[in-house]
Amino acid sequence: MTPGAYQANIDGGARGNPGPAGWGAVIRRADAGDDAPVELHGALPHATNNVAEYQGLLAALTWCLDHGAASVHVKSDSLLLVQQMRGVYKVKNEGLKPLHGQARLLASRIGRVTFEHVRRELNKDADRLANFAMDEAENAAKA
Repeated sequence: MTPGAYQANIDGGARGNPGPAGWGAVIRRADAGDDAPVELHGALPHATNNVAEYQGLLAALTWCLDHGAASVHVKSDSLLLVQQMRGVYKVKNEGLKPLHGQARLLASRIGRVTFEHVRRELNKDADRLANFAMDEAENAAKA
């Protein structure tokens, strides 16, 4: 397996869309076998599903870059994000344009980043983390 090759499953969501939001990312070395994955998550006080998805992508790419990734295979259940990052869909939403630009820059710094759309049931760990982060965002709003 290629040195510095990673797989990142990402997810994001918002309750109310927009509303309390969160993202999750599960990152594994491509050759890790049964090694424990890295789990990341973050709460967003008020965002849309798509903003949360991009925040998960940015966190995963940043982590991979900081840990010497030479290639990253990103799996997401967001068809919009995957197709925008592949260049198939244009980014029309003004709020997503800067996030997309940051993601493209990070991807170019890594070198090889590929994107795969997966069914939600194949993205359960990232979804669990995103829901945990949304719970954190909701609890912070109540405090």
